[in-house]
Amino acid sequence: MVEQERVAEVRNETLDESTNLLKSTQIVIKEALDKLGYHQSMFELLKEPIRFLTVRIPVRMDDNSVKIFTGYRAQHNDAVGPTKGGIRFHPDVTEDEVKALSIWMSLKSGIVDLPYGGGKGGIICDPREMSFRELERLSRGYVRAISQIVGPTKDIPAPDVFTNSQIMAWMMDEYSSIKEHDSPGFITGKPLVLGGSHGRESATAKGVTICIREAAKWRGINLEGARVIVQGFGNAGSFLSKFMHDAGAKVVAISDVYGALYDPNGLDIDDLLERRDSFGTVTKQFTNTLTNKEMLELDCDVLVPAAIENQITKENAHRIQAEIIVEAANGPTTLEATKILTERGKLIVPDVLASAGGVTVSYFEWVQNNQGYYWSIEEVEEKLEQVMVKSFNNVYQTAQTRQVDMRLAAYMVGVRKMAEACRFRGWV
Repeated sequence: MVEQERVAEVRNETLDESTNLLKSTQIVIKEALDKLGYHQSMFELLKEPIRFLTVRIPVRMDDNSVKIFTGYRAQHNDAVGPTKGGIRFHPDVTEDEVKALSIWMSLKSGIVDLPYGGGKGGIICDPREMSFRELERLSRGYVRAISQIVGPTKDIPAPDVFTNSQIMAWMMDEYSSIKEHDSPGFITGKPLVLGGSHGRESATAKGVTICIREAAKWRGINLEGARVIVQGFGNAGSFLSKFMHDAGAKVVAISDVYGALYDPNGLDIDDLLERRDSFGTVTKQFTNTLTNKEMLELDCDVLVPAAIENQITKENAHRIQAEIIVEAANGPTTLEATKILTERGKLIVPDVLASAGGVTVSYFEWVQNNQGYYWSIEEVEEKLEQVMVKSFNNVYQTAQTRQVDMRLAAYMVGVRKMAEACRFRGWV
């Protein structure tokens, strides 16, 4: 009892620091492990990646100068199996961010019951200011730098922010050259002709769609005609908006980095998709726009933050009107905001559950690569449906049984398999 009170006290003391992704992740992992009855030593093992590599990548630029880039690869825990996780190219990549995201990948894999631990990679760069050939040299240089610790049975990368199937193809080719044999299973998110999987590009959005549907059922909301707001109109947000529109929901607002569009009668999603530019933005073409902050507080049934972290905080949580918040982005809701929203009776479907469709179909791709046998889009979507429905219901029932919020329930489900694997191996 005293220990539980101390955990609650620590959580309350550090809520104001919950905008730090690594710290907020560690807070909830500690609480989840305590709820499950694990010793402090398990938390000490799982609070940081088991392996973290920093690399320096020299790249010859198009003007013949040489620029040195810094990259990272975090492998959180490989007790269950090889680590798995994306690679992001972004100017704001940090060590703590990569570490936190690797932990989330472990949790996602545990929630959807995959034989993986979590991994994550990143390079500090701005791909929007680099040429096609410079990106290729950077991609290949990164693989050369991390090649000793990755591979189909060690650590399997995938696309993430500002990376795509072309970059995965370059990385696979470089790894295959180093190992002197074709290795399609080294990386996922590849083009179909190089061993990619049907449904991979839209997998995250499809998983979020399934979570929205299941959450709406539990809350007695009819998805047909439900008012949905999607913050972010990138890969996940645009696919999600289309899926919601096709399911009969009214997508009343969407946003990108420049602002938000709102129509209480529902936006014409097909038209907006046609009008997007190469960076996925569309709001610049309109004059009567809202800010992202204003959009989050509009009246709706379902709010989907699908942009960046820390969008719902203690400052605006009291003004969020949505009945259901489904996190398609990584860390869009701070811990204090989670507490406020839960006390207000809102249902939050956390990121580690809602966005697990991506790693699930990445697993399907890896399995297909290992088998040399490839599935149809119908097979992929049917298997994804089964995994996501089962995972959602498991987390929801855990939340109800344990009388905790969905975030803590998801962490409890996600960390259990990993912790048990560590225990059976004799690590802790």
